[in-house]
Amino acid sequence: MPHTRPESHHSTAMTPETNQPVLEIRSLTKHYGGVKALTDAHFRLMPGEHVAIVGDNGAGKSTFVRLITGAEQPNSGDLLLDGQTVSFKSPLDARDQGMETVYQTLALAEDLDVPANIFLGREITHINLGPLSVLNHKAMREQSTDMLATTGVKIQDMSESLRGMSGGQRQCVAIARAAGFAKKLIILDEPTAALGVAETARVEQIITGLKARGIPLIIISHNLRQVFDLADRIYVFRQGRIICNRLTSETNPQEIVGLITGAINPESLNPANSVPDASNSNQREAETV
Repeated sequence: MPHTRPESHHSTAMTPETNQPVLEIRSLTKHYGGVKALTDAHFRLMPGEHVAIVGDNGAGKSTFVRLITGAEQPNSGDLLLDGQTVSFKSPLDARDQGMETVYQTLALAEDLDVPANIFLGREITHINLGPLSVLNHKAMREQSTDMLATTGVKIQDMSESLRGMSGGQRQCVAIARAAGFAKKLIILDEPTAALGVAETARVEQIITGLKARGIPLIIISHNLRQVFDLADRIYVFRQGRIICNRLTSETNPQEIVGLITGAINPESLNPANSVPDASNSNQREAETV
C-alpha cells in the first residue's frame, strides 16, 4: 500500500533487551503428499544473533524459508515473533510483521533506478490515487540515500537503472532495502552464490555491519568459510529435519560436514554442549554452558 507522506527509515541498532527469541519455530512440518519435505523442525533466533542454515540439496532448507516467510503454509507447527504466535498467509504478511527476505533472485526490477527498487511496493506519494498516485520522488531518493549510507553501500549514480550494475551492486541494494525496512529480522538466501571474490567480500562486510547494529539475521549458505565468519550459530538440516544446531565457537567445518553428510551422528555430540529439544525430537541444541 503506497504511503501518503514520507516516513523516516533511519535505522538504529536493535538492542537485545530480553532473552526471549525474536523468532521461534516449534514442530514445523510440511508434507507434499507422501513426500516429507520438513518434519518437526524446532528453531530459535535470539536478539542480535546471526544464524546460519546449512545442509545438502533437498535437506529442507528452502521449504523451511518458504514456510517462515509465508510463501507456503505448513501442515502443522507454530511460528512465534517476540513470543507472540503469528500466521503468515503470504510474504506480504511476513513483511508487515517486520521480516525482510533477500531471495537468490533478489526481487529487483532491472529497468528501475535504485530509489524505485528500494521503495518498490511501498512507494511514498504526494497524493494516493492508486495507479494514478503522484509519487514523491524526492523523499524516496533522500531516504534511499540514507538507507544505503547506514548499511555502508556506495552507489555513485542513484538514477542509474539496475540493469547496468554488477551482481554485487544489486545484491547490496537488496540488502540495504531489507535492512532499511526490517523491524524484526532479515533472511538472506545464498547472498553471494553468484558473486566474485571481491563482491563477496563487500557483501560480507555489509552483513558484518548488520551484526554490529544488532539486527538479527538468518543466512542460508553452502559456503562454510562464510558461515563460520558470519554466524554465531549453525543449524544443520538433513533429510527434511533439523538434526542439531551448534555454536560456531564450539564446532569446526569438519564436524559440520560430517553432520550434513551423515558421517557424524548428532546423538554422539558432547551432551554437555548438546541438549535435546523439549519436544524429545531428534533435534539437539548446542547451548553455552
